[in-house]
Amino acid sequence: MNTPSADASSVRIGALAPLTRPGWAEAGRHLLAGLELAAGEVNDTGGIGGRPLELVVRDTAADPAKAAAAVDELAGLGVAALAGEYHSVVARAVAARADALGLPYLCSSAVLDALTEQQTDWVARLAPAQSRGWRIYADFLLGAGHSRIAVAAQPSVYWASGAAILRDHLTVVDLDMSTLTPADVCDELAGNGASALLLLVGHPDPAVPIVRAVRSDPRLSEILIGAPAGQPEFAEWASLLGDDGAAIPFLRYLPERLSPLGARVETALRERLAATPSFVAFEGYDTVTVLAEVLRSQGVDRPGIAKSWPHVAVEGTRGPIRFSRTPGIGVWQWAWPPIQVADRDPARPGRFRILRTG
Repeated sequence: MNTPSADASSVRIGALAPLTRPGWAEAGRHLLAGLELAAGEVNDTGGIGGRPLELVVRDTAADPAKAAAAVDELAGLGVAALAGEYHSVVARAVAARADALGLPYLCSSAVLDALTEQQTDWVARLAPAQSRGWRIYADFLLGAGHSRIAVAAQPSVYWASGAAILRDHLTVVDLDMSTLTPADVCDELAGNGASALLLLVGHPDPAVPIVRAVRSDPRLSEILIGAPAGQPEFAEWASLLGDDGAAIPFLRYLPERLSPLGARVETALRERLAATPSFVAFEGYDTVTVLAEVLRSQGVDRPGIAKSWPHVAVEGTRGPIRFSRTPGIGVWQWAWPPIQVADRDPARPGRFRILRTG
């Protein structure tokens, strides 16, 4: 094993993740676990041309301004590229600043189609675009007999974008969570004819109180609750809601069966997290795997890294990763990661059921 020497100057990657509230800290912890696991494996196999790979981690706390300031700081520290981020509105701020500074950015988890205002060569993305994932989710709802749905939504470009995608396929009744309480939501559902309620809101508040209210309302026993943004993926959801958190379909970005690489990484992530790794942890691992391959082939020259996106061919934990241009999306996009609609099994809430794939 050719381990890089401790005194060799490191190759730095700026790693961005929401690690504190109001960010989704559990998602950030999983993302960082994947990033760190992959970086450790890179260094165990010789680093980048004999130089250690170093992650310079910054907490975004779901704050676009804080994230943009972190990009400026990391650029000044000489990072070769940026990696990570979970929240779409934050990743959009990171992408804009990275594009302005000429700093390559590989986005791990954010799905918002309009990650940048215009086409850029500086940014690539591993997560599927929201328009694809949420269309698959809408198809799942239609197949399950839900053509008229209610969406409990908070003001956000991400939630608004998701709701617009749903409207292309379904009849949508809007419930504005800037003015409604969970009890109000129940009253609205009892009279608006919707057969499903989708949670386009933050976690744990107000998502958890809404679920508890709907589940305890005898008028709404036949209402399907859905969470396309993936809230039920994480252990905190199950710990807060118990049985009430089961049978709530959500989107996750995993294949039906992991490859040998994916299975090995799953075991290592499970040990690192002391919990079942989410798809976000795999996204983190794949991010550093791609960047390490690019750095080994292109060096640390920022323009060279940006020019390499269309030439990437890397075996990731969830399939072969290649980037291409996709109509309507301004960044280099992995087309396409695997997508599942899944839920927690009511009989065993710690187990997931795959309801649809795409």
